[in-house]
Amino acid sequence: QVQLVESGGGSVQAGDSLRLSCAASGYTLSNYGMGWFRQTPGKEREFVASISWSGGTTDYADSVKGRFTISRDNTKHTVYLQMTSLKPEDTAVYYCGTHGTGRLGFKYWGQGTQVTVSS
Repeated sequence: QVQLVESGGGSVQAGDSLRLSCAASGYTLSNYGMGWFRQTPGKEREFVASISWSGGTTDYADSVKGRFTISRDNTKHTVYLQMTSLKPEDTAVYYCGTHGTGRLGFKYWGQGTQVTVSS
């Protein structure tokens, strides 16, 4: 079955960087778009970034544009989110999703990884 496992979260200071990874299994990663979303307590999950199946098209939320970079390595069945210049407002649980297009329609999700940014 489809399985997504996120890793790389942690506690950092404002201005630091982190790289999240999402390892996929149970399907052919290269056939599908992938995305990163985040959620804080009491709020809905929000879009962060997405990448097309080929990696040729990427999309970012305005709040992270210029600071975060999404990439994928289909040979390693992994999608990455490089986060730089982190801010306290980036604190959230980050989830990767698959089988979506653009910002919508993601059908499968990982368990999430916590990112905490302190000022």
